[in-house]
Amino acid sequence: MNPTYDEITNANSMRGQEIRKTPLLFSPTFSNITGSKVYLKAEFQQKTGSFKIRGAYYKIKSLSDEEKKLGVVAASAGNHAQGVAFASSLEKIPCTIVMPKNASPAKVAATKGYGANVILEGTNYDESSSRAKEIAQNTGSMMIHAFDDPQIIAAQGVIGLEILEDLPDVEEVYVPIGGGGLAAGTLIAIKEKNPNVKVIGVQSRSFPSMYESMKEGKITASGGARTIADGISVKVPGQLTFSIIQDLIDDVVLVDDGEITKAMFLLMERMKFVVEPAGAASLAYLISKKPSPGKKVVAILAGGNVDMYLLGQIVDKGLAAMGRLLKLSILLPDRPGAFKTIVDEISAANANIVEVVHDRLSSDINAGSAGVTLSLETQGKEQADKLIESLKQKDIQFRLLT
Repeated sequence: MNPTYDEITNANSMRGQEIRKTPLLFSPTFSNITGSKVYLKAEFQQKTGSFKIRGAYYKIKSLSDEEKKLGVVAASAGNHAQGVAFASSLEKIPCTIVMPKNASPAKVAATKGYGANVILEGTNYDESSSRAKEIAQNTGSMMIHAFDDPQIIAAQGVIGLEILEDLPDVEEVYVPIGGGGLAAGTLIAIKEKNPNVKVIGVQSRSFPSMYESMKEGKITASGGARTIADGISVKVPGQLTFSIIQDLIDDVVLVDDGEITKAMFLLMERMKFVVEPAGAASLAYLISKKPSPGKKVVAILAGGNVDMYLLGQIVDKGLAAMGRLLKLSILLPDRPGAFKTIVDEISAANANIVEVVHDRLSSDINAGSAGVTLSLETQGKEQADKLIESLKQKDIQFRLLT
């Protein structure tokens, strides 16, 4: 059964105090970068850190008393897990969550913190989902699907209502797609009220299952490469979500991890927003492709549950991508004053030394020589290029590591 616009409005009326109406924020920074008038839908500020709580809350709230007694089971890489666990704790019902073995430790800990029994099985969502279905069949527990469920889709569609309420003259909405629940619900809400608004789905290039399914005209399994965007790493889209998206969406596009990393970095530096990789996919496409000059566009920032270790890497990689973090491996004669020549060039370029690693012992360093690896902070690509050119003119042997 397809979710309807009326069910979306019903989900909106049932959300209570636990589900927030998240802000829609105009961003001068990203408007300047993209040439569009960019608004950010801050779902990462939602309870449990993601839009997923909307669907889980509405689905579990709608269960009968008998169904609640048997408990619920779900599969998730993290955000749906937390949403189901939190909603179950509100209703005081048993909850089992199957998560991939490589799920973020922070997301696993948060899910347990909401009172769920967590089982780690499989290497991706699809493998975890198979195990969750077995548990549901064996125990009689209600399977709370992450995306392919009419009530889940309807509750995610409330986001579309909120966008239209806050920005009635929006022209385009960019939404991340994994299994497609968020996109399907948003499409129903927006196209019912204003079919002229374009809705564009954004997938990871490593898991382009909805993109390939749209191209083939049928559900097509695709993906499996490593990606930082675990929240949208779904190999097979849902039957229901695919039928809705195929019928209503204007386009499905792809972004890679590098583009997502840049978007996350800029969100942190310019907006002070911590957004997870899957949550930043929609903005990543706007930044990298600049598809809609002059138009009013919304990027849904779907979640903010990012692993702290990954966050540190995002900062370093973001700085490197913008030419503000330079890493050099330099081979020097092992004699007094040799390193001073390098330091003088760095000082003249007004760069800052962040880290120095000195090496005489590696097998690829000849006797009488020393290897030095330098991490340098610069003001940008122009300054970094100037320093590199200066080192070349001094005939200094070096390799550029970033």
